Amino acid sequence: MNIEDYREYCLSLGADVEEKLPFTAFHSASGVLVFYVHAHMFAFFDCDHFGIVTLKCQPERIEELRASSDCVGKPANLSPKYWIGVDALTAPDELLRELTRNSYEIVKNKYKPKPHR
Repeated sequence: MNIEDYREYCLSLGADVEEKLPFTAFHSASGVLVFYVHAHMFAFFDCDHFGIVTLKCQPERIEELRASSDCVGKPANLSPKYWIGVDALTAPDELLRELTRNSYEIVKNKYKPKPHR
């Protein structure tokens, strides 16, 4: 999947998705695009070197995904217990979309806004 198609997919997941470049003050990370739901990140990648997308994942799925898919590996700069890195250039589009939606749902459900009283 190319960078624009992936970006559009992330934004299509819900009206509550935001995208930001939060690390512009850091030269080596200035091109990192992060997608958020309820102010918490669920996906990010480097726009300057699109390839590895970092996604949240259930800890019990991670080992199986790494064993069954060459495109799934360790995440960039986050705990490998809760995050995975997916090679967006070699991953089947369907798998990348499924893992991205899964990440979005994990974060959305965990940080669901509390109802107002």
